[in-house]
Amino acid sequence: MNLSAFFRPIGLFCANAPALALCASAQGAPEAKAPTVERVVMLMRHGVRPSTKFPATPPGTTRQPWPVWTTAAGDLTPHGAEGIRRLAAYDRNLLVAQGLLPASGCAAPGSISAWSSGSPRAIKTGLAFVDTLQPGCKVVLDHAASQDDEDQFHPSRAEAAIDGDRALAAAQALLPSGGVPGVVSARQADFVTLQRIVGVPVETASTLKAQIGDKPDLKGGLSFGSTAAQTILLQYLEGMKMAQVGWGRASPDDIRAILRFHPVKFQYETRPAYVAQRLAAPIVTRIVDALAGKGGRLTLLFGHDTNIAALGGFYDMHWTMADYPRDDIAPGGAIGFELVRDAAGRRYVRAFQQAQTMKQLRELATLDRAAPPSRDYIAVPGCGSARYGCDLATFEKLTSWRLAHPPG
Repeated sequence: MNLSAFFRPIGLFCANAPALALCASAQGAPEAKAPTVERVVMLMRHGVRPSTKFPATPPGTTRQPWPVWTTAAGDLTPHGAEGIRRLAAYDRNLLVAQGLLPASGCAAPGSISAWSSGSPRAIKTGLAFVDTLQPGCKVVLDHAASQDDEDQFHPSRAEAAIDGDRALAAAQALLPSGGVPGVVSARQADFVTLQRIVGVPVETASTLKAQIGDKPDLKGGLSFGSTAAQTILLQYLEGMKMAQVGWGRASPDDIRAILRFHPVKFQYETRPAYVAQRLAAPIVTRIVDALAGKGGRLTLLFGHDTNIAALGGFYDMHWTMADYPRDDIAPGGAIGFELVRDAAGRRYVRAFQQAQTMKQLRELATLDRAAPPSRDYIAVPGCGSARYGCDLATFEKLTSWRLAHPPG
C-alpha cells in the first residue's frame, strides 16, 4: 500500500520539505521517497463511559434527574468498546502501510507492547483495541490489578512528590490579569448555554485552591461546567436519543460550546509545568524508552484524559482533536509519537493527535481513507516543526532535561 496515498485524506498533503517529504508537491513533481516509520508510541484515552458516579452532579443542580445508563458508573459501554474497535481497524491499515504490522497474520512476538491503567474502563479499552488490531493473536495487555496498585498512570502522592502550595502558585501564574473571576468572565456565554440546558440557575463563582500533596483544585461553576459538559457529551457519543441528550435541550453546537469548561479545568489543575512534570514523568519515561528501542516497534498505552493533559503540559504541546475545543481530549482520543528515518538515515521524532469526530463516534461510522478520523501532527516546542519534528537526540535531550529539572 502506498503510504503517501493513505495519508492524503488525513490532511498530510505533499510538501517540498527537506528529507522528510511524504510525497511530491502539488505541481506534479516526481514523488519523493516517504520516510520510514520505525516506531510508534501512542497514549489513548479510554472510550465512552457513563459519569464516574450517579448522579453525575448533586441533586438540585439540574431541573430534571440525569438520564439513566445501563452500564455501571465509569465503566466502558458496549457502544464505547465498538467505537474503539472502529479506531483500531483504521489504525491497523495505517500501521500496515507504515510497515509496522504485517498485512496478514500476527506480528512477530515482542513487536507490540501494550499497557493500560488498572481501571476497568482503560483495561477494556485496551483489550478492544489490541484484539481488533491483531485479531486472534492474543496480544498481551499488561496492567496492574487496580489503579491503586500502579505507579504509571496514577502515581501516588509520595511518588509524584507534589508540594500543594507550589502547585497552586504554578497554576496561579497561568491566570489572566483578572484571576479566576477573569476566567469565569471569559466563559459567560458558555455559562448561559449551560444554564439553559440544565434548566436551573448555575452559580458561576469559582475558586482555585491548594491541596496538600496534590495538584490544585478548581471548584465552583467552572468545575461544575466541566463535569456537566462531559456528561452531556458522553450521552451524545453513546448514541442516546436527542430527547435524552441534555434533556433535549443540547444541540451538537451547544455541546461544543460547553465543552470549553473541560480544558479550562485541566489548564489550571493538571497542565501547569510544576504539576505536569510530576504527574507525567512515569509515562514520559516509558515513551522515550520505547522510541529508543526498549520494547516493541509499536507501544500502546491506554489511560485517561488526565494522563494526556499532563503529557501536554510536560512538553507544552497544544492540539485540536477533531471538532473538540483546543486542548480538550476526546474519548478514544490519543497523542502519539513517531520515530521516522529519512533517506539519509537520520532519525526524527514527531508528535501527532488522533480522534474521531463526535458524529463519527455517535454513529459508529466506519473509518477509512474516504472518512478518516482527525489525525494531524502537532508541535513540540523546542523540537522543530509540527510536520517534521526534531532528531531523536534532541528529543531525548529535551525530555531528559525536563525530567532532571522539575519546575518549582
